[in-house]
Amino acid sequence: MNLTHDDGHRHGEGSAFVWAIVLNAVYVLIEAMFGFWVGSLALLADAAHNLTDVFGLLLAWGAIGLGRLRPNERHTYGFGRATILAALANGIILLIGVGMIIREAIERIGLPQEVPAATVVWVAGAGIVVNTASALLFMKGRGSDLNIRGAFLHMAADAAVSAAVVASALLMMISGWTVIDPIVAILVSLVIGWSAFGLSKSALHLTMEGVPASVSRPAVEAWLRGLPGVADLHDLHIWALSTTSNALTVHLVMPGGCPNDAFLDRAARDLDARFGIGHATLQVERGMQAECRLADVVRP
Repeated sequence: MNLTHDDGHRHGEGSAFVWAIVLNAVYVLIEAMFGFWVGSLALLADAAHNLTDVFGLLLAWGAIGLGRLRPNERHTYGFGRATILAALANGIILLIGVGMIIREAIERIGLPQEVPAATVVWVAGAGIVVNTASALLFMKGRGSDLNIRGAFLHMAADAAVSAAVVASALLMMISGWTVIDPIVAILVSLVIGWSAFGLSKSALHLTMEGVPASVSRPAVEAWLRGLPGVADLHDLHIWALSTTSNALTVHLVMPGGCPNDAFLDRAARDLDARFGIGHATLQVERGMQAECRLADVVRP
């Protein structure tokens, strides 16, 4: 793995988090101020929601910092798993936020409230700018890093909510139908909830030592079986050390024995280059082993 490139990538992520946190913290203060000024419960509630997003960004950023810590005697794989837990936490926070918004929206359908539409349009419009800019900061890394994807979804979701708020406020100004606001909130929340569910599901899969979505276990096994001298293999396990780092262990059955250390080094480097598995442990055996020792555990 190219450590220099990875370090530069992480520094870039750090700058993205700093800018996103500052932008959103300032916006929360402005939105809360206007909420108190015009007496809008909707703006105050949205400010509280945006405050949880700032917390989510801090959580994701802190997890990246933990992931940089070196392994020690108590944590021999390091602390990269923190990024997976942060992604799971952010997914859960999003789902809870969606549930709260839908609940409030359903209550408002039965009891519509007058909303200061003009003020809402301007404040929510500023929210679109702030949240879209924040989301763009995480655009590049969202596909390869589940933790960054969680931060991106937070910002993209808020941008979508702000856009929906502006649209509904304009429609209310034109038609006078206050019921538009909660209906739009429910529709947007359902879309956000679906993305949040996907994030939580992916993070939970990695937490349970699942094979990362970016790695095909059958492809890895086929490639290992094709190595010169390999007659069979067993105990093949692939899992995520963090949202950006994967590990593998396998027993290779080579009746002729391992040619030399260069064979193992080349195989490990190729696993990293081909499949993104940067931490590979290969054990070579001359004899035949029928199956993985964990096989009895998964039998019905």
